[in-house]
This record gives sequence, structure tokens and C-alpha cells, in this order.
Amino acid sequence: MTEKIKAITTIPPYAPYIVEVLKHPIVSGIRLNTVMPVKESYEELLKRLNEQAKSFGKDLWIDLKCRQLRVKTFGVPPFTEIVLSHELEVYTPCKAYFSERDEVATVLEVDGNRLIMQEGPRRVVGPGESVTIIHPTLKIKGYLTDKDKEYIEAGNKVGINKYMLSFVENPEDITEFRKYNANASVVAKIESKKGLDYVTQKYNGDCRLMAARGDLFMQVHWPHLIIDGLEKILEKDKDAIVASRIFKSLAKGPEPTCEEIGDVDNLLRMGYRTVMLGDDVCQERTPVISALNLFLAIAEKYQRSYAK
Repeated sequence: MTEKIKAITTIPPYAPYIVEVLKHPIVSGIRLNTVMPVKESYEELLKRLNEQAKSFGKDLWIDLKCRQLRVKTFGVPPFTEIVLSHELEVYTPCKAYFSERDEVATVLEVDGNRLIMQEGPRRVVGPGESVTIIHPTLKIKGYLTDKDKEYIEAGNKVGINKYMLSFVENPEDITEFRKYNANASVVAKIESKKGLDYVTQKYNGDCRLMAARGDLFMQVHWPHLIIDGLEKILEKDKDAIVASRIFKSLAKGPEPTCEEIGDVDNLLRMGYRTVMLGDDVCQERTPVISALNLFLAIAEKYQRSYAK
């Protein structure tokens, strides 16, 4: 039998179906996306979720946003600025992408953490939404955000030791995190060309890698290079996780596409043994349970067909 195939599932903080997810046989852990709003203190939240996960022998992963660009305040059309989580520098004019590149708008100027826009996007842009700027001159100032540090502090108080770090691009990113928790298990999310350079040139095995395809697919120079990126990550870390763009259609309807099933099968054949389901398919019970059941069926079929 081949090694065990597992899934990590994103979970909204107050999901009424969390127990059902934790009971699922293919789930090894749950991920808290720290952009999600909460009503209790971070310490209370993490204690509650960690106790629930532990009661089923599963892990709780805290996903910190780090240098990922996120919207801080509402932008309501017609608006001309978007306020971000980090100060940055970039040659302008340039393009900013929203909704996994489904929408694009022009940045005319940058003022610290403010993008001065020429147009749109032509909808409300809300706090927590990610923004992607693909430009060789982009420099994002700082790594951990104040909110990240607050979550680490709360996690330390309740004994959380599993973290995912967004947009890791150099060893110093891991070093900075370990100033706040030296003994944690760390997953470095590879989401950019600089991240891939870190994997191939400077990665020393001090953390687990994740191919975070949501942003990584947008960041590679040509779309087909995502395959090379996935293979490079797995070559450096045989235990690497692959995440995002998995069974997204289930968030909109009851049936997956043929392409999605082939994609997951290909990831297993490539050598990935842990997948992480993203926010899109995990916001409601039916899509996430359907995705887990489908992944379990594909995994069992793979193991029957290719076990040595």
C-alpha cells in the first residue's frame, strides 16, 4: 500500500459542520485563515479550535498572512485608492489583480500602503481581500504583520505549535517567525517567483513546503511553468503540501468538472500526498464534505491501482 494520502481543510471559525469535517477519515488537520473575522479573543478562539481538533486526533494549523498584500479598508466605487496591509514600492503605472486574476485595474501611484488607482475594480473591495501585483520592481516592506504577531502570542499561550507562513521568499522569513516561536512546526507557502528561487537556491529543509497554487499560478512567468514549479517544490521536500484551485466548482454546484478530477489525479501521480482545500470550497458544509468525499474516492482508486 502506498503512503497515506491526507487532506487539510480550511475551516471558518464558527462553522457548524466543524465536527463532521474533523471526523472525516481523510482529514489530518484543519487550517484557520487569520483574515476571517472573529468575535472572541484570539486566545479563546485558538483554545476552542485546538481542543476540538485534538479531540479527534487532528492538527490545527494557523495560517499567517505575512507579506501577502491584503486590503485593509472598504473601497466603494467610484474610488481612487485602495489601502493595503503593507507599505510597498513598485514602478508605476502597473497592474493590480483581484479575484485570482479575474479582475484587473491600473495603479497610477503608490503612497506607502495606498494604491492610487486609475479605475476600479468596479465593485466594492473589502477588508481581507488579496491583491496581486506582478512586477519585477515590487518590494513589500516588512514580513509579519501586527495581526500575525498577535496570533502567535495567543498561540503561545494555549500551546499552538503549527503555523503556515504566506509568501516565504528567503530564509530570513523563517528566522523572523522563529523569534516569536522557536519550536513550532512551520509550513512555508511558496506563492511567488522569489519563493521558487528560495526553494531551489536556499531551502535547507528546516520547514515543510507548500505549493500554494492560488497565487503561485498567477506569479509564474508563463502559465505552463506551474508544472515545473510544482515539481521543484516536491523535489526539495517529498512531504510537501499542495493547495488551492482544488474542486473549486463544488462551491457553485454539486458536480466537479472532469478537469478538476484529472488535476487531483495528476497531483497524486506527481507525488503529492497531502492536499489543502481552500476558502472557496470550505465556506459551507455541502461543498467541503463533497470535496472530501471525492478526494477520498480518488485517493482510494489511486492506491488500489498503483500500490506496489
